[in-house]
Amino acid sequence: MAANEDKVHRQEVALIVGGGPGISASCARLFVREGMTVGVAARNPDKPVLKQLEDTMAVTSYRCDAADPGSVNDLFEAVVGDLGAPNLVVHNIDGRVPDIFRKEITEADPDLALQTIKNGAFSAFLVARQAAMQMLPRDPDENGLRGTIIFTNASAGIKGYPKSGAFAMACHAKTGLAQSLARELMPQGIHVAQVPIDAAVGWRQQDGSRAHRRAGTDVNDNLADSDQIAETYLYLHRQPRSTWAFEVSLRPWVENW
Repeated sequence: MAANEDKVHRQEVALIVGGGPGISASCARLFVREGMTVGVAARNPDKPVLKQLEDTMAVTSYRCDAADPGSVNDLFEAVVGDLGAPNLVVHNIDGRVPDIFRKEITEADPDLALQTIKNGAFSAFLVARQAAMQMLPRDPDENGLRGTIIFTNASAGIKGYPKSGAFAMACHAKTGLAQSLARELMPQGIHVAQVPIDAAVGWRQQDGSRAHRRAGTDVNDNLADSDQIAETYLYLHRQPRSTWAFEVSLRPWVENW
């Protein structure tokens, strides 16, 4: 292996599964600034925000349907070959299907409910499984860390809301998965954490405002800032193992909970 290739493969590698202009893009930018080699996977890797990250931050984009076992296997094989085995894996997939959200149970389409669970929870299982397979054989670092797996979740993973049964099932399943993996993997040197976000997440625009696909644009701090969420994810990855956090709930100051 050439010297420059060896240097790349010894750098920390971060893989973000789920690619968009909010949390994923903020994490990618921050992780690159922190010296990591970063890959982002999405069903559509041709999104403008991912192309921009490729052009400006040297982020590598991958096509992946995270709810498909074969696609996730192919993703990790490609990432390991291109970048190296990941030290940090972020599962940042909401998973909700628009036509089932805020539907009464008598109106909810069973097929869409199942798709919501596959998108949000089953994909988390598949990604975490592959992440653990790459991290467990690695020698731990000076902090005893073999790797970090972080799940983005929603407040629906803690409490069920009316007319949100399918999404609540998916989010609660992800919470259960994260709890199980934390007890299984943390004693083996893999930090597992989930971050329920009880807010609309806004990503910064060039004029300093924040935008959200449903909540609109606002200059105030009542939308959760995706850049600051990324800082929390980095902090979780860098925590000493004597005080590893499992769950960090994030909400802006105006959220009612």
